[in-house]
Amino acid sequence: MKKGSTIFLQVVIMLIGIVALGIMIRFPLTEGRAANLDIFSIYWDPVIAYMYVASTPFFFALYQAFKLLGFIGQNKVFSLSSVKALRTIKYCAIAIAGFIVVGITGLVLTHSGEDDYAGPVSLGIITTFISIVIATAAAVFEKLLQKAVDIKSENDLTV
Repeated sequence: MKKGSTIFLQVVIMLIGIVALGIMIRFPLTEGRAANLDIFSIYWDPVIAYMYVASTPFFFALYQAFKLLGFIGQNKVFSLSSVKALRTIKYCAIAIAGFIVVGITGLVLTHSGEDDYAGPVSLGIITTFISIVIATAAAVFEKLLQKAVDIKSENDLTV
């Protein structure tokens, strides 16, 4: 892969992270139940705090993807570091799916009869499915890359 392509993809990953962080900062200020709170009380809301905690694996996975693209740009794609980055991305995707399932379950159990949950629940199902697909793809790529690294190390040992 050309160096320019990996740099472009790294820039895209950085933009995704910046936009996600901007949304996380701006959303609590406009959200319905926190609209009348002062600036300090907004961020002590349990739902907002859970959103911030649950976003940690997302940002960590973005960082790992950025590192993986760096390895690709340095022609170190067939290394144990790349396999480890893919494994971390897989675990982060599984953690994201778990946080979403727990959040949606908590929403349904604690807000009985007050609101219509069709929108949040459907978004939760869709994002959980996307996270599981990403975890599956990362697991497949991890196994393929691990086999390639094993073959490369065997070939490096033979003369």
